[in-house]
Amino acid sequence: MTLLEVKDLAVQFDTAEGVVRAVRGVDFTVEAGRTLGIVGESGSGKSVTSLAVMGLHRGAEVTGSVRFQGTELIGAPEETVRQLRGRRMAMVFQDALTSLHPYFTIGDQIAEAHQTHFGTGRKAALARAVEVLGDVGIPEPARRAGEYPHQFSGGMRQRAMIALALSCEPDLIIADEPTTALDVTVQAQVLELLMKIQQDRGLGIIMITHDLGVIARVADEVLVMYGGSAAEQAPAETLFSTPRHPYTRGLLDSLPRLDAADGDPLLAIPGSPPSLLAPPAGCAFHPRCGLYAAAPEAVRAACTGERPPLRLVAEDHRTACLLDSPSEGRITHQEVTA
Repeated sequence: MTLLEVKDLAVQFDTAEGVVRAVRGVDFTVEAGRTLGIVGESGSGKSVTSLAVMGLHRGAEVTGSVRFQGTELIGAPEETVRQLRGRRMAMVFQDALTSLHPYFTIGDQIAEAHQTHFGTGRKAALARAVEVLGDVGIPEPARRAGEYPHQFSGGMRQRAMIALALSCEPDLIIADEPTTALDVTVQAQVLELLMKIQQDRGLGIIMITHDLGVIARVADEVLVMYGGSAAEQAPAETLFSTPRHPYTRGLLDSLPRLDAADGDPLLAIPGSPPSLLAPPAGCAFHPRCGLYAAAPEAVRAACTGERPPLRLVAEDHRTACLLDSPSEGRITHQEVTA
């Protein structure tokens, strides 16, 4: 069952320096019980996309279509979006310490969400808060519900954020960098928790991260974003075994390899991400693309002409590259998840 369908989503902000085109024509769907991974460098438009889906942008121009369980959210009354937000679709924000209110206990913050959407009394809402804190593995949930965010460790705060998202039993969870700044042990615990919750409840999940290891571990499908646009989209197994866009290949090549010889340097994509105030003409990646540099002049002219849309290059595999060529054997899905 399709939970979320996004078509031609665009988000731009008017600033003193000009118009920032943060997202430009992004399409994707999320199915119940499956995980869409959105990956890319900082500034690629990942978080802006998620906030647009949740209707949390203020002062931005948002166009396109975002349909959640058949309800169009772009242009919908604020009350319609508010009733869905937190109840049917929830978000785990990137920095739990700043996302949780420092003046209120963890239990009060979870109870408030439940009271808002279900109209329950304070006692029942607090009981629900204790229940979901226990569900996400927080020890002594009745006691910890009375504590404040600063009294929780980083991993515990992230679990509390997941509990807050789960308190109203949503159908879709958007997790924006949920493992940032966590050590690898806690990171693994948080990912395992999300996967277990999905398995138990059949949730759709959007996992937003720059960490390809996280994506390989949890995602069924992957959307690679660059410069506010989609660069490549494919099932996770396909993307890791046969990347087609030069940017995707660059991301994969930059991963440390267990089979690398001693002294081999780490690879990096040259250059910097584009300014979204004045993105390059045509393909946003062409200033950093090795294929573009080596291509004939006529091909390079095409790369700097129209912005290439995603096009089907194999079954369920789309790429936005005019110089597309398969790349076999670069790295395997198993190597990334190991």
